[in-house]
Amino acid sequence: MAFQKGQFQRALTIWYYRNGRDLPWRRTRDPYAVLVSEFMLQQTRVSTVIPYYTNWLRRFPDFGSLARASEDDVLHAWQGLGYYARARNLHITAKIVLDQNQGHFPRSVDEMQQLPGIGKYTAHAVASFAFNQSLPIVEANTARVLTRLFDFRKAIDSEVGCEALWRYAATLVPKSNAWNYNSALLDLGALVCIPRQPKCGICPMKKFCRAKNPAALPIKKPGLRPKRLIEKHALVVRRGRILLEQSSSRWRGMWILPPVKPGSFKHPNFHGRAIYTSVFPFTTHQVAFKVYAGGLRKIDSGKNRVAVANKNSQRWIRIESLDSVPMPSPHRRAMRHLLSEPAAARPHRQQSSGS
Repeated sequence: MAFQKGQFQRALTIWYYRNGRDLPWRRTRDPYAVLVSEFMLQQTRVSTVIPYYTNWLRRFPDFGSLARASEDDVLHAWQGLGYYARARNLHITAKIVLDQNQGHFPRSVDEMQQLPGIGKYTAHAVASFAFNQSLPIVEANTARVLTRLFDFRKAIDSEVGCEALWRYAATLVPKSNAWNYNSALLDLGALVCIPRQPKCGICPMKKFCRAKNPAALPIKKPGLRPKRLIEKHALVVRRGRILLEQSSSRWRGMWILPPVKPGSFKHPNFHGRAIYTSVFPFTTHQVAFKVYAGGLRKIDSGKNRVAVANKNSQRWIRIESLDSVPMPSPHRRAMRHLLSEPAAARPHRQQSSGS
């Protein structure tokens, strides 16, 4: 393969000029805009990211505007993308860049990796796409291409396999126009060298490919079965307001329906069964999300208080203002369903595909 490296690079580049995707973050070399795209694209589809990316840059066009924003505003702009730690890390990074670097993002990948949420891939991607540094990038799409290209048989999610794959990737990066080459490799994986049923018949790289069974690659370690959790929350409404709680755990900083303490379902203000149920994945867990009807009387004082977990972080919020409140998608979907008519009058079950 080594002696064909130049041919491979040229063939890939020609294909990319003709077939590459026109993505908004490819029209800029601004490290801030590139960084935003990389954070958003982690574990999220391109089609989902595009409108969020456009709206985000309109709202927070640079490190300074993001650094000065409140966490509520940042989380609200991110809601629906899931994995909210990304938004918090991006927010903290913006503050560090503004306070310590006068708004200038570092060019060194080592310095980049000192910032919250920036690992090797993200640092290499920003260095390549914003600063045109000749560096490899290894993520889901490029890893799939590389494993098939070299018939790579180690588990790519093992330490040994990951390190070896990065070395293979480094051998192919051109000394100039690395941003163009890396974009092409990404698109080849996204459009042609796809999972399960790769389009080998139309692949412009097939003469370079060593894989005997491309669909069997890449190899990964056996996955663990997701743990199952049950989470119970209360819907409590009074005089056009809904009781919400600011999460301090999974959805830290976002507003959620109040968690219900164990044993509180004997309380007379709760119905016996959930009025809303959904199931959603969250990293290594599968969460059964249940909502119970809370009391409509004096629920914030005395013996009628709803047995929720953290009274000090609760707030009554007007229903017409809910769109401006940052909420995780499972809670917002439940709330919208239960506040609608006649949906609120009947139990609901939903299988949710994400957070």
